[in-house]
Amino acid sequence: MGWIRRGVSGAVLGAAMFLAGPVQAEPVDLELVFAADGSGSIDNDELRLQRKGWADALMTPDVLTAIRNGMLGSIAVAFMEWGGPNSQVVIVDWHVIKDEASAKVFADKLMSAPRGAYGYNSISNAIDFSVRLVETNQHDGTRKVIDVSGDGPNMNGRSLEAARADALAKGFTINALAIRRSGGRPGGPGGMSLEDYYAQSVIGGPGSFVEIADETQPFALAARRKLLNEVAGTVPRSRFAQR
Repeated sequence: MGWIRRGVSGAVLGAAMFLAGPVQAEPVDLELVFAADGSGSIDNDELRLQRKGWADALMTPDVLTAIRNGMLGSIAVAFMEWGGPNSQVVIVDWHVIKDEASAKVFADKLMSAPRGAYGYNSISNAIDFSVRLVETNQHDGTRKVIDVSGDGPNMNGRSLEAARADALAKGFTINALAIRRSGGRPGGPGGMSLEDYYAQSVIGGPGSFVEIADETQPFALAARRKLLNEVAGTVPRSRFAQR
């Protein structure tokens, strides 16, 4: 008789779920995907530097204040690292941040997760992956932002122009953080500076912009400034910003 009771219980549960309808998406001020460079050009120290920069930025008082000052007082974030065309790895899945405690949970997960991405530079596939992350989550943000950070141009995968256009058509904003290479070596194609390349080929959408990390502005500071603008929905005064 046990199997009968279990069968009846399962049927009742299934009917209850059907009647309840689909799970309601949680409203938030912002859905933000950190799409961080985890390719072969990033060694373990640089990878940790990037992760710590974002983790610390999320926990700074001014960023937390900006989150609380939003209409809903919360944002949903996910962190992925990208490498080659077939290497996009979710490091920390979707997490709602509304205060210091929730930010610390995310930061701790980010700093303890193992490395996973491999290969070289498919920013285009990272954008596609980030779009899917947002489209399949259980959150409903008034804004959708993909935050690309990297130290080089798109090298593989599908057309960056097509990936960017598809994301923008779906209402996404794409921002970028250019990590300048030591010694002033150009990071973009044909001797172009990486920040110019990102401004021309990666970012897009209302208020999109490029932030720069280099010897004069360490990654941690650049990440904090960038995140503050993204959370607050403001646009920095920069020649790389699209107003």
